Amino acid sequence: MKRFKTISVTFIFVIAVIFGCNVYYLISLYNSIKANVERDVMTALADADIDDMWERADRANRAAEAAKKAYLENGDSIIEGHGQVSGVKDEDGNFVTTSQNREGETRINKTPLRRDRSYTNQMVNEMSQQMHENLDPFVDFNVSIMDSIVLERLADRHIYPDFVAVEIINSSEKVIRGNSHIPENRARYDAFSLCFNPESDMFYRAYMTPITRHILSQMFGVIVTVFLLMTSFTIAFWYLFRTVSRLRTIEEMKDDFVGNMTHELKTPIAIAYSANDALLNYDTANDQQRKVTYLNIANKQLRRLGELVENILAMSMERRKTMKLKPETILLRPFVEEIATAQRMRGEKDIVINVNVDENVSIEADKTHLSNILNNLIDNAIKYSGDNVAITISGNGREISVADNGIGIPAKSIPYLFNKFYRVPHGNRQDVRGYGIGLYYVKSMLDKMGWNIDVRSKEREGSVFTIKISNDGQ
Repeated sequence: MKRFKTISVTFIFVIAVIFGCNVYYLISLYNSIKANVERDVMTALADADIDDMWERADRANRAAEAAKKAYLENGDSIIEGHGQVSGVKDEDGNFVTTSQNREGETRINKTPLRRDRSYTNQMVNEMSQQMHENLDPFVDFNVSIMDSIVLERLADRHIYPDFVAVEIINSSEKVIRGNSHIPENRARYDAFSLCFNPESDMFYRAYMTPITRHILSQMFGVIVTVFLLMTSFTIAFWYLFRTVSRLRTIEEMKDDFVGNMTHELKTPIAIAYSANDALLNYDTANDQQRKVTYLNIANKQLRRLGELVENILAMSMERRKTMKLKPETILLRPFVEEIATAQRMRGEKDIVINVNVDENVSIEADKTHLSNILNNLIDNAIKYSGDNVAITISGNGREISVADNGIGIPAKSIPYLFNKFYRVPHGNRQDVRGYGIGLYYVKSMLDKMGWNIDVRSKEREGSVFTIKISNDGQ
């Protein structure tokens, strides 16, 4: 057992180390994915900044062209090269531009709009900053449009936050252009800042739903796999430990059984041997009373030895598996009276056995095993009683009960009463011995017959064992 404890502790330690390593690697993976996601968010914010400038420049260009068109409609002319006029989008989604030369000819151009891609590759950071310096003083920011663009650029990277809102601040975190969509409780959102115009000390600050959920969704498969592995390890070890513990308990019970059985076997053998030795070595031919006494002692102990061996054989698993019951019709009263008569002759105590069974009651049962069952119950009633034993056997077609005035059974022991090798503890008493299989045999045989048994007991007041007869259990 000491070796098992050592192996168990080592195994638990190994599992703990494996679990700790898994936790460490999961944390490392989380931090790595978090860094990648944050980098993606910053890249998306930079892309959105360029797209926003493109949109603002486009709005400015349309406003200028609209002004020129209005000027031309009033009858004025412009020099070619300064006369392109832009209008709104047409029904096909094209951007319409017009130009007029000195001779008054008007040329109409339609340019398809490109809103299906990011313009990051067309503009480097230096151009972005230069464009901000030229554009910001003349074209106002629209943070609502910026919110939408950031969402699209995040979606390009398969990041789908529930909430995104952008505001413009300076390096002192003073808000230059606020956003009404940002709630007052900003602490529950992740914030990302991007400097888009160092010369003017201007930053975009984007608030978005925490990226933890996005990171965990990417780690979901790994987390579930690790959890299932650790759960499987834990369940397997728990099952192994429970099985070994039960085997250890069974081994201890077996050792107790062997010790008790050895004592039980040695006692009748020793008594019978002593009686037989007395018959051989003493002059008992002229003392018939002593001769009869010794013979009765030897006969009683041999009968006890035979009952013990028979009960042990009855407990054999192979025998119980292949055992075939032989039910027959039994008149209950004469059957019980025969058993009671044999038990009254035991002589070691003052035994009174009352039989309370109607004459015409009959049942279907295996006669041999039912006899063994009742003998076991009566034997226990005699064994666990005082010097004066009073037993009442009652029965009808539905049940048979054996009641006694014995020492009773503690309530905590009743649930384990029919377990194999279980014996009710009786402190330091040595006068009551057994081997813990009698009631196990009773329960096993009744189960095989399809019957049941109940116990009612109170310490120092006796016990009642009631066999519930089932007519369809055979």
